[in-house]
Amino acid sequence: MSSVAEFEETARERLDPVYYDFFAGAAGDEITARSNVDSFARLCLLPRVLRGSDKRDLTIELLGSRASMPILVAPTAFHRLAHPDGELATVRAAMAADTVMIVSMAATTAIEDVAAAALEVTPEPELWFQLYLQPDLDFSEAIVRRAERAGVKALVVTVDSPVLGRRERDDRHGFHDLPPGMVVENLRNLRGGEPGHVRQIAMSAELSWEHIAWLRQLTALPILLKGVLHPEDARLAVRHGVAGLIVSNHGGRQLDTVPATIDALPEIAEAVAGAVPLILDGGVRRGTDVAKALALGASAVGLGRPVLWGLAAAGQDGVARVLERVREEFDHTLALCGAASPLDLTADLVRSYR
Repeated sequence: MSSVAEFEETARERLDPVYYDFFAGAAGDEITARSNVDSFARLCLLPRVLRGSDKRDLTIELLGSRASMPILVAPTAFHRLAHPDGELATVRAAMAADTVMIVSMAATTAIEDVAAAALEVTPEPELWFQLYLQPDLDFSEAIVRRAERAGVKALVVTVDSPVLGRRERDDRHGFHDLPPGMVVENLRNLRGGEPGHVRQIAMSAELSWEHIAWLRQLTALPILLKGVLHPEDARLAVRHGVAGLIVSNHGGRQLDTVPATIDALPEIAEAVAGAVPLILDGGVRRGTDVAKALALGASAVGLGRPVLWGLAAAGQDGVARVLERVREEFDHTLALCGAASPLDLTADLVRSYR
């Protein structure tokens, strides 16, 4: 398989249609999900020539984490629906690729087990943890402490989910619960529950900037906010002392018809003016997409669905091949743009001609 699209085709053949639609589906008419991909295609790269460098360095440092490339594994739920090894396969591939994996709070493997698998591959795993802040702050604290004990290096707080998005593919299938024998393991055996008890994730429209301030007091870990699309929210985030932002529309899975992330990125970059790093997820399928995002202000990108397609197609090896393929495409794109590193990608290299 030579592209993310081919991995998706194989994944679709192998997955139960209910689970394929869970991963592929999005909110409403899925306009935003399509736009995430299509908006990259509408942007053109305008390469430079004769820059005099034949060696390229893809490595980045981000909030104390080092990665061999500006391509991270974005948080996605329920990896065991894609492959029996689930998040264990994903993290082993991510660590072998020497990049950051953002582990979902809604993982079907406990963060302790994910961390242990990462340590099998590298003595210094780069793991971040995605968090849905819970209105029950004691519950939230228990999750944070669990992630801290597992050795994660940053918290990624999803802020675009005051309520759960309406995904009509899931409604048609009646898919609203995990199959027997599978649970959200990070919510098992937490404070206030009986041994073996699994809490439920609660979405809450009551959450506010005060909760971010509370979390900053609770933990010394860097805090990133995931799901910021409005420039004023980006400015507020900087004023509230967050360490970074993930420009994301949840893969189109929350509110349909919001902008594609690559379209929202330039205004967010202008709003923060370099005060905090920006990561973009949503619609990244090619190395050229990575280059466009970095040129328009991102420090890195996250791969979500492509990782799941690799996992479903061929387990750990499939994830590894997806990451390596996008890495190779990005390196090739850098060479063709006359760039020696991600820092050489600037906004003048991107145009919208279509």
